[in-house]
Amino acid sequence: MSQSTTTPAPHHPDSPVPVYGAAVPEGADEETRALVETLYRDGIVAKKGAFTPAWADAMREDVEAALAEALSRPDGAVGRGPDRYYVEIHPEQLRGFVDLVDHPWVRTVCEAVLGPDYQVVELGFDVPGPGAVNQPWHRDFPMPEETRRTGRLTSLAFNLTGVDTAEDMGPFEVAPGTQFDLSDGFDHGMFPPKSLYGRFEERAVRKYPQRGDVSARSALTVHRGTKNDSQLTRPVLVLGVDAPGAGNAEHHDMAVTKGYYESLPQRVRDHLVCPVVDELTPITQKHTIEGLVMGEA
Repeated sequence: MSQSTTTPAPHHPDSPVPVYGAAVPEGADEETRALVETLYRDGIVAKKGAFTPAWADAMREDVEAALAEALSRPDGAVGRGPDRYYVEIHPEQLRGFVDLVDHPWVRTVCEAVLGPDYQVVELGFDVPGPGAVNQPWHRDFPMPEETRRTGRLTSLAFNLTGVDTAEDMGPFEVAPGTQFDLSDGFDHGMFPPKSLYGRFEERAVRKYPQRGDVSARSALTVHRGTKNDSQLTRPVLVLGVDAPGAGNAEHHDMAVTKGYYESLPQRVRDHLVCPVVDELTPITQKHTIEGLVMGEA
């Protein structure tokens, strides 16, 4: 699938927000065009009711089991702030993995934004519990050089909630249109200085996904988790997908067993770049983001 070249140029956060042109695939239908244009404009797009609430409940069961296992061993989970954990898992730990990666909406977004040879590189979950505090505004990793140079997005993060999100549960907060902000002055390329917080706060939108909803966002879109005032956890599944050459796979340790790999549809195998092994090894978490450990200062 060839793509057009009408991509935006990254801009400095102090400059006005331009109207972005999106890399819409040639021949794309109107729905696909709208998805890509929304993602390039806002940095996030969503599909309500992509899965059933029962599917989301099963996903949460798998997440809770994986979290309990991860917390039982050293470096099984990483802190993303007080009472907030991130854990990476293997596909076999999620009963609905194939349903997720093979969902028509997920495939459409991946192909349209990242190209037909997109790569599934990460599976994990974020769990803010009671007592989780506001995170500092951040992006998940520094802007890749290709994005800085051409304005093309080279990765996506899909998020699925395990609960019906309410205001007191510390909803995800995103600043639409900030995915192309140049990171000059961002600590580690990810954390903007507080002098720029006004830009994000005036754009901030809180998201209240319900069980079965799925969103896709650029990890460069500036965002944060907010304070959880409830007595409930708010588990969120994360699926990371790259364009070829983006290089994020090297930061993750996802693997599948030979028997599981052979059971997968070919169109799912085609997008897996992880090792095929005889036996799975529990993942030692290494995607620590130091600036999130203490929460917002």
